[in-house]
Amino acid sequence: MPHKDDNLKGRIALAAAPLLDVVLFCVFLADGASLLISHIASFALAMALNYLLRIRPIIAAAGRGRDLSLHGQLLLVTVMALFLRGGVLALLSQPWHWPPQVAIVFAVIAGLAVTASGYSYALSPAAGEARTRALAIGLIGYAFALRLVYSGSVELLPEETYYWNYARHLDIGYLDHPPLVAWLISLGTSVFGQSQFGVRVGALCCGVIASIFAYRLARNLFGDATALAALLLAQTLPFFFLSGLLMTPDAGLTAAWAASLYYLERALLAGRATAWWGAGAALGIGMISKYSIGLLVPVIILFMLLDRQSRRWWTRWEPYAAAALALAIFSPVILWNAQHDWASFAFQTSRRLAEAPRFALHRLLASALVLITPTGVLAVAAYFTSARPASADAARRWMFTAAAVLMPLAVFVVFSLRHDVKLDWTGAPWTAALPLMAAGMGVAGAGVAGIRAWIRKAWPPTLVCMLLLYGAGLHYLVLGLPGAGYSKHIELIPVGWRDFSRRIAAAAAVVRTETGSEPLIVGMDRYAIASELAFYGGGAQAALQTSSSHLFGGMGLMYERWTPAEQQQGRNLLLVAWDARELADSAVASHAERLGPISDDVLSQNGRIVRHYYSRVAYNYRNVRDIR
Repeated sequence: MPHKDDNLKGRIALAAAPLLDVVLFCVFLADGASLLISHIASFALAMALNYLLRIRPIIAAAGRGRDLSLHGQLLLVTVMALFLRGGVLALLSQPWHWPPQVAIVFAVIAGLAVTASGYSYALSPAAGEARTRALAIGLIGYAFALRLVYSGSVELLPEETYYWNYARHLDIGYLDHPPLVAWLISLGTSVFGQSQFGVRVGALCCGVIASIFAYRLARNLFGDATALAALLLAQTLPFFFLSGLLMTPDAGLTAAWAASLYYLERALLAGRATAWWGAGAALGIGMISKYSIGLLVPVIILFMLLDRQSRRWWTRWEPYAAAALALAIFSPVILWNAQHDWASFAFQTSRRLAEAPRFALHRLLASALVLITPTGVLAVAAYFTSARPASADAARRWMFTAAAVLMPLAVFVVFSLRHDVKLDWTGAPWTAALPLMAAGMGVAGAGVAGIRAWIRKAWPPTLVCMLLLYGAGLHYLVLGLPGAGYSKHIELIPVGWRDFSRRIAAAAAVVRTETGSEPLIVGMDRYAIASELAFYGGGAQAALQTSSSHLFGGMGLMYERWTPAEQQQGRNLLLVAWDARELADSAVASHAERLGPISDDVLSQNGRIVRHYYSRVAYNYRNVRDIR
């Protein structure tokens, strides 16, 4: 029975640690410490007090004072709490502009929510299925909380601001992608304003939808325990974590892919005719997000050819009605392409096939290791190399999952033999593998040994490590990490775009004052600079008019249609580049009546220099078609 003094110390620590945290944060901040240092130092000291007065007596009473595993778990929980509270602090004090002294109170509460549940789990003597379920639910909640908190504070990637520009030019089609991403951003920003959260809320919702359908699919295939594990994987594996955070076409694609698989399983394995309507709708929605969901069509055909029970659907009207529904949903994209010389279809097919031959199978394999982790790759391989199931129903499930996973993967393997591949291409297709990986997580018993036993043991540390990496990475992007500088490649690591946009807006104001007209700001790349400056430099007010390097013979994707070169004749341009040589190129001189001097400026983030950038004014732009 705990001593009264121990209980008193515990109650004191329960109240004193959070209070000390807030007080020390305010003291450090008032003394001139940075937000980062104040946040970490006050948290560390408060957690030390909490450990000495509350946690250590509990450990000692249980006789676990030398249990290194327990102390390791407590440390992991503490670090996870630090990362989540940092996200709350950054969100409230930066985009929301709350005083840090107020924001820290809510950040402390967020950290307490993590430590209270995490410490309780680590210190609990419970074991078995209840403990495993509690761990899964805790990790699911933490993963979602990370995305929810940081979605509004991490600066948008160039791809996200480019798709935000899609939404500013709302249409039924675009050159490089179908329109769903633009429609979701338009809906999100109309509700939550022209903010980072407004842009990303659609991705958060799509992540929830994908997780729900992955859960239901796994439950139908393997039962409730596997369904919870699939939900955990859908929240924590790298591709699924990021697709539920970043607003790219992969967000809608993944949700539609998961829904399609669920309804196809209900139609093909469960024999439910009404499920074809869901499958048709999901496929159609997927097609207006990203064309690659079309790879599920050969999956359906292959399974209906191989599975005797499914062959009856060839003579039923429901699959054809589903195809018609999908085509109807996709028809706006077809119409846009018909009106624009089939530009988008050509961009995604003939243009890629015309690229110089390049062996990229190794890149495809590496992408799998990144998207679903090495443990996930091994789990999928173990599932397909294990003995075929004995029962007829199990054999049908095996055939369905094999077709859903291996058919799209085979297409990408063949393509990679002569063409380059992108990291995210196989992301959504791995949705079909979630139930397979989840099934292996719960396998236990005397008959399980070798690689399958190792995979089962590897999953908990794999997922915890992933969450720690996500937390550390997101914390780094908004508040930094002690001793860590920032990469100069902000087109890959989104930091500094706000400061960059303010500086360019100020430079544009100088040109406006000098010339008496609004300059067109031209980013000397495809879309990154122009898109980021449009979002952070003006937002809904469109204070900055931006365009891309297509005005000087480069590729500008949709900017070629939004700001055609022939319509910029006679305008003054403010050119912005990462390399001064791009502004001194002969192509620039040939398109301008005269050029101003090249300005060299420094971009910083949280007091640290990120990189140099260069700008130059081009007066009286001339649209020269043939440049020699």
